[in-house]
Amino acid sequence: MSRNLKRWIIAGVGVLLLAFVVAPFVYTKFIEGDAPDELSVQPSSGAVASGPATSVDGVWKSGSGSLAGYRVKEVLFGQSTEAVGRTGTVTGEITMSGTQVPKGTFTVDMASVKSDKDQRDGQFRGRIMDVSQFPTSTFTLTKPIDLGTLPAVGAQLKAEATGDLTLKGKSNPVTFEVTATRTGADSFEASGQIPVTFSDYGIDNPSFPGAKVEDSGQVEFLLKFSR
Repeated sequence: MSRNLKRWIIAGVGVLLLAFVVAPFVYTKFIEGDAPDELSVQPSSGAVASGPATSVDGVWKSGSGSLAGYRVKEVLFGQSTEAVGRTGTVTGEITMSGTQVPKGTFTVDMASVKSDKDQRDGQFRGRIMDVSQFPTSTFTLTKPIDLGTLPAVGAQLKAEATGDLTLKGKSNPVTFEVTATRTGADSFEASGQIPVTFSDYGIDNPSFPGAKVEDSGQVEFLLKFSR
């Protein structure tokens, strides 16, 4: 074998190795882009009250602008990234009394959850969540939320929520932090992230060809309520 031929072979192998390493990086960082930020109320911190702390008693229903979905870390073509799927098809209501939330539930239409990848969505709706058999997921409070104080318009507060999360027909107790902002006399929004271990709900690991997914993730939500 001539010296020039050896050089060409070595150079070719080097180019292939470089492409194998660089191409996934370019794809995930520049073509696919970063995952969207976590769902959260606005402003995210340091809200200042701009109105009186009037009564919040009554039933509040979630409406337009509400979102819910999932977030999970994955390795896509060798590069670490986050998979995010969301839907605006969320319904629910809570009952408020004084500085407590004694009742609350919300439901998510799983077939409408969508990410930025059709292949991921197909896996999600099929073998992962089997939305034809389990079309909805729900959360129901099992313990009153203690707000600590009557929220004024413009004020933001954090509280602990405990309830049953049902995914793929199986329920488990969960406790997580909720952040809420009262946006008007008859409106407020709340957000939070609920850690989920897939095996606890009988959910297969979401990995698919080209993407290796961790065994846990989180459900995230932003609910906009009106009285």
